[in-house]
Amino acid sequence: MSQPVAASGQLTLNSDLGESLGLHSFGNDLDLMGIIDVANVACGFHAGDPDTMAATVELAAERGVKIGAHPGLPDLVGFGRREMKLTAAEVENLLLYQVGALAAFLRKADLELNHLKPHGSLYGMLARDPELMEAAAKVAASYGVPFYGLAGTEHEKVCGRLGVPFVGELYVDLNYGAAGQLLIQRRPEPTDPAAAAERVRRVLAEGVVEAVDGTLLNISFESVCVHSDAPNAVDVAAAVREALSANGSAAPTTS
Repeated sequence: MSQPVAASGQLTLNSDLGESLGLHSFGNDLDLMGIIDVANVACGFHAGDPDTMAATVELAAERGVKIGAHPGLPDLVGFGRREMKLTAAEVENLLLYQVGALAAFLRKADLELNHLKPHGSLYGMLARDPELMEAAAKVAASYGVPFYGLAGTEHEKVCGRLGVPFVGELYVDLNYGAAGQLLIQRRPEPTDPAAAAERVRRVLAEGVVEAVDGTLLNISFESVCVHSDAPNAVDVAAAVREALSANGSAAPTTS
């Protein structure tokens, strides 16, 4: 993995939002909007729909939260957390289709797309496969926005090679494997807010995150992700915000 982040840098807090579907409401979007800096808005393939996307963009705009695209695999039943075999062309088209949908709502609101961050299993697939990641990086480049991902993986390597700005992420509600990979859960489980805050404090103080087997990982990051669909996501986000602020690393909130 990459070298640890410097504790003096300003770090943002991001969350995956807009993952409701029709009459079914999921996540803690309303409460999280008052805590986070950046929203990754679902684009309709793993979750979300036009009305949800419009409402999420409107709410983020009201709170001064930056908006990025959160495209996923076409798998509503599996919430985008089941891998698929895709060609690079298919990945590029999936992303173009979904990012284009969000871009239309942003243009209606006179807002700019902030970044691109894939969802779930697609995120992991791109982290391992340079050919697929190149397809994704091309989409980010076409919009002139950064790519959010895992430092030290093909996310960062391909972005560097293609000249696409890269923003590394730290996860506090998912575990890491010994090689630094994220261990994606099919169903969200509550995260201890104190443990999430401690992960942030430790990586800022010591530059390391502990993997599930005890391996100490050096993880470079500029943004911390808290998922919205866990029951206590708001408490986790608040604890992380407090840890960043106590360290003097939090970006100033605009809400």
